[in-house]
Amino acid sequence: MPTTSTDPLIIAEIGINHNGDLSIAKQLIDMASSTGCDVVKFQKRTIDVVYSKDMLDSPRESPWGTTQREQKEGLEFGEDEYDEIDKYCRSVGIDWFASAWDLESQVFLRRYDLKYNKVASPMLLHTALLEAIAQEGKHTFISTGMSTYEDIDQAVVIFQKHDCEYTLTHCVSTYPCKDEDCNVSAMLALRDRYDCPVGYSGHEVGILATIVSLALGACVVERHITLDRAMYGSDQAASLERSGLEYVVRYSKAIPGIVGDGVKTIINKEKEVSKNLRYFIAS
Repeated sequence: MPTTSTDPLIIAEIGINHNGDLSIAKQLIDMASSTGCDVVKFQKRTIDVVYSKDMLDSPRESPWGTTQREQKEGLEFGEDEYDEIDKYCRSVGIDWFASAWDLESQVFLRRYDLKYNKVASPMLLHTALLEAIAQEGKHTFISTGMSTYEDIDQAVVIFQKHDCEYTLTHCVSTYPCKDEDCNVSAMLALRDRYDCPVGYSGHEVGILATIVSLALGACVVERHITLDRAMYGSDQAASLERSGLEYVVRYSKAIPGIVGDGVKTIINKEKEVSKNLRYFIAS
């Protein structure tokens, strides 16, 4: 988590926007690092566990072939790629972690010395996976898209049972999400209900909702990133290119100071101005 209470953590989600290309993944890592992000995130799946055979055998045109299996396998990194990602992130000085979509993938990730875990919104009801994650005791970001309070309650109980620290991130699981659907203030409802750190995981095209979340006190924001929103991929359109990411990082540093602590005071510079503008008091 951030080193201070006023310093939001910025997660740049690469996810599967690397399109199965390690060189693209490294370019995205470079982009996140050079813009000042704190950590990059990937996604890890065991294809034959996450998806049914019928689904994998169904047609889908992609750069890798004509079936869903070919598309899914084309996007998936294995041990060799993650070994290189781990090495590369260390060389540029940025942390990384990944959201596992199945138990086998969570076990796979344990070979790396990762600081964080992540529960992706689709996995919130995967009780066995949540148990395995919580047992590791790493700070975990739990996305709440597509979920009711009852769903979130069940997840929170698991993490509390294992005394595993967590942050709940408000999320709307549409790609891209319209600004009017972002409902960022739901983040505050999560904070009040669960009395825990909260953040925002956004899928909107722009940055306005993300900036609003920071102004409302998000301790973490997560945004997908891409080299070009026109690239192949279901997440590209809901991702930030470099310029948008730069704005998010810049504003994340400035907003805590702008918002302040809410205590009405007269700062020293105001006192000096007061001497000149309230001349009539002296007279």
